[in-house]
Amino acid sequence: MRTRDDQPLRAKIWGIACPGGTKLTDEVIASSGVTFHLWRLYQHAWLVCLFFPLASLVHGPLAASRLAVGLSALLFFAISYTWLMWPHPVSRGARVRAGSRLSFLLFVALSLLVLAFSLVDGPAWLWLFIGVSALAGVLFPMRSAFAAVVAFTLLPLFITIGMHRGVVGIDWWWLIALMLLVRGLGLDMIGVARMGSAIRELHTARRELARLAVIEERLRLSRDLHDLLGQTLSMITLKSELARHLVTEEPERCVQELSEIERVARQTLREVREAVAGYRQPKLSSELEGARQLLEAAGIEVRLEAIKEVLPPALDAMLAWTVREGVTNVIRHSRARHCLIQVIQKNGRACAEVLNDGDRREQTERTVRPGLGLAGLRERVSALGGHMEAGPLTLSGKEHFRVWVELPIHSEREAQGYQEDQP
Repeated sequence: MRTRDDQPLRAKIWGIACPGGTKLTDEVIASSGVTFHLWRLYQHAWLVCLFFPLASLVHGPLAASRLAVGLSALLFFAISYTWLMWPHPVSRGARVRAGSRLSFLLFVALSLLVLAFSLVDGPAWLWLFIGVSALAGVLFPMRSAFAAVVAFTLLPLFITIGMHRGVVGIDWWWLIALMLLVRGLGLDMIGVARMGSAIRELHTARRELARLAVIEERLRLSRDLHDLLGQTLSMITLKSELARHLVTEEPERCVQELSEIERVARQTLREVREAVAGYRQPKLSSELEGARQLLEAAGIEVRLEAIKEVLPPALDAMLAWTVREGVTNVIRHSRARHCLIQVIQKNGRACAEVLNDGDRREQTERTVRPGLGLAGLRERVSALGGHMEAGPLTLSGKEHFRVWVELPIHSEREAQGYQEDQP
């Protein structure tokens, strides 16, 4: 049975935060396309098979004690089936429940119960093999589950032939329909379980890749800062010591050394800011391509319209942040089917727009801490003298959500000045 359990890792995947196990599980379930409510509705719908043995018990001339035993057996089957099938197939609870000894014992008990009552009370109980086959598909690994489904598919045939002492008098249309349902639901549950396993492994791999990427970036930044600061800080230290000794003996040379220290310090500060900005600032072209791949992977039809002109670095980075935040909102807070991303230039201003047809109203300016989300984006846009709008927009009678950023186009020198002026 499935016993492997992956430890939840706290990381950011494509800019989407996963702060804890509950939210992580919700994201995995959402990516499967089957919600909790839909899954529970689906698995409960098959309890309709209880109707046939229940009708047989009620209409049959049975003693009160035997009727009570039959009703108790049906109640036990319904409760056990619901308990075993309750967790979503991609959730951690499903993996834990599938690997527990109690689940295995309940499955064996239900199988024996259906087999015994089918032999004693008649073919109406054979309908319960549908639920047992579904449980086998969810609880067991693929090969074992497939073997169990095949066995449960053939059992109604053998039991029916044994009851009729041959093939004469058998209602073959009823029997074939039953066998197809047993086989179909069992294989369906095998597919659902395999899908859940694949989705969990995919999310685990993504989180691990994100974690390794963060570690690699930290190591690279550490190496670059060491290369930038090691020699220059040693030079500043030596020249400061020399200036301290020359302050009374050779004041003019002391002033010269202090000027050199100031020049080196300013140059080093500029190099450090450039290095840090290179790590922090995204590129618009890369962000557009990443947004296209992410939206297509999420099943959202995307249309991109981008200018070909080369923009100043600060402006390019701000438009890239706009695209990233807008797409993050589409993935996290909407049920969009279409998304438009366009970057245009008009009247000396650069504009970026992320428009989606999601119908949820949760796309508000919420942020976990300063500097994140739409509120953080608005602050950055304002610092560049731009304008931002984020909110619902009605187009052709349908509710949309739009993130719009408009920025004045600075010269390259002004953009560099902006970067150097930032604390």
